[in-house]
Amino acid sequence: MRVMVVYESIWGNTEQIAREIAAGIGAETVDVVDAASAPPAIEDDVDLLVVGGPTHAFSMSSTSTRESARQQGATRIPASGIREWIERLSAPSSAVAVATFDTRTVSPRLPGSAAKKAMKKLVALGFRPAAKPETFGVHGYSGPIADGELERAKAWGAGLEGVLPLS
Repeated sequence: MRVMVVYESIWGNTEQIAREIAAGIGAETVDVVDAASAPPAIEDDVDLLVVGGPTHAFSMSSTSTRESARQQGATRIPASGIREWIERLSAPSSAVAVATFDTRTVSPRLPGSAAKKAMKKLVALGFRPAAKPETFGVHGYSGPIADGELERAKAWGAGLEGVLPLS
């Protein structure tokens, strides 16, 4: 069984969540890759794709919202994010299971979800939804991650194990 976790992170919070999700998944192989260096096609032996990024301006980040983050003090601005990666991603050869997540401020609680937008685009490409899109909270735009969210991410990852084929 093989799982690929693709994430975009600007402040480091989404990467931490992605790594906890990966730790919770009980697969033989779990590859954790940032979106800027993720492959343009999912290999045939991948059983589950997990994709996550921060919610910016009610959706997935964009060049302009990443620039806004830079102006707010972020120093780890990726060249591209999950939006651009999904746009260049090839359709899978079979209906690979997919789960999506995002990070979002807990206060103020703003509408919109990068996870929901990513899921919609991935399903349109031919991926099969494995779970409802999930949101993990952070304090402010730069973090830290809200209390209990790392544990919740690991548990959510463990719950995804049920969509993996039996070996």
